[in-house]
Amino acid sequence: MNTRLIAVKVLTRVLQDGQSLTVALDNALGVVESAKDRAFIQALCYGVCRNYHRLDYILSQMLDKPLKDLDVKALALIGLYQLKFMRVKSHAAVSETVLAARKKPWAKALINALLRSYLRDQEGLEQKANNVKPALVSHPDWLIQQIEQDWPLQAQQIFQKNNEQPPMVLRVNLAHISQDNYLQQLKKQGIEAETVSFCRSAIILHNPIVVDLLPGFNKGWVSVQDTAAQLAANLLDVQIGHRVLDVCAAPGGKAAHILEYQPKVKELVAVDIDKIRLQRVNDNLQRLNLSAKLIVGDALKPKDWWDGQLFDRILLDAPCSALGVIRRHPDIKLLRRPDDINPLQVLQQNIMCAVWPLLAPGGVMLYATCSILKKENERQIETFLAKYADAIEIPINADWGLAGHYGRQILTGESAMDGFYYALIRKK
Repeated sequence: MNTRLIAVKVLTRVLQDGQSLTVALDNALGVVESAKDRAFIQALCYGVCRNYHRLDYILSQMLDKPLKDLDVKALALIGLYQLKFMRVKSHAAVSETVLAARKKPWAKALINALLRSYLRDQEGLEQKANNVKPALVSHPDWLIQQIEQDWPLQAQQIFQKNNEQPPMVLRVNLAHISQDNYLQQLKKQGIEAETVSFCRSAIILHNPIVVDLLPGFNKGWVSVQDTAAQLAANLLDVQIGHRVLDVCAAPGGKAAHILEYQPKVKELVAVDIDKIRLQRVNDNLQRLNLSAKLIVGDALKPKDWWDGQLFDRILLDAPCSALGVIRRHPDIKLLRRPDDINPLQVLQQNIMCAVWPLLAPGGVMLYATCSILKKENERQIETFLAKYADAIEIPINADWGLAGHYGRQILTGESAMDGFYYALIRKK
């Protein structure tokens, strides 16, 4: 089994077929038995996607014309990634990458020449890449412009954080164990970690581990969830006897956290349009021994699934560009297109308008995205408030994020968090 060839197939599915890296890897790794091989393949694929725009530029500088064979191009990028970013010895990286092209004799010679050329001229090629913005920050040009437009002072830090590996963050089930007590459980197992001062359920691991090694994971003591996503439950502030709607609920982390935060809700209804993704909500709730009413339904058409009873709280984790979680899903930089944003804006606004009538007077809706674009976030709230006279924004005063004209924005990497946006709206 050639691990580099498997990585080539994964990258080709992403670059050519537009498949998400997560799905492509899941499909490919099923036949790989060795944990070490699985980790190596994953590192290659994530690394190439994370640094694609830089690697692609360097490759283009060594070619007379673009490579039409995408498998060979992916293999060349894998070779360059090993030489620049991995601890693989240069001679091994070259020889093993060339060996992976054995079924195409012409490609073997080309890959060998390219990688050796890079080793000879590495300093000059890297300097050239530093003079071209998409290669320097390894982002597509359109996204660079969007981020610099919205966040001119923070753009460089966002680019940097997007290209770093994210931490593994745990959400402690406070109904079972306190944050400090669970931290002690981790220390007993030799697992180094630290708490988050402004989120009493969050613990950041110094190094990621397999979830089965986490104390009490199978007992429901803990889940994996970024700190930014954990802020939702506290913001929503569900009280005893409240009826709660979680719309666009999959994969269910926030729904589970709401039930952990307030076990005595009257009912939590979780709605998602995707039946398969809703099953993940069910799986998460079952592991945590929690229950909710799960409905396969279109958020734009609540009349098809709503029972007519108003909700005291609504969580709308809106479909978005996901530009705040690029560090976890670097293929977003390859798959997302600038013309994707406007349709998402329309969808977000339409969903807000569709579910607003389901909220009881005095109730609160929490609008959330994992985007850092203002057009998906505070401008959406501005538009919504202008439409509804009975809607009032509740300012979020917190030790995290940046206050916008409306809502609060977390930029990628702040306090080790993903990029996230929250806005609270109360119905008069």
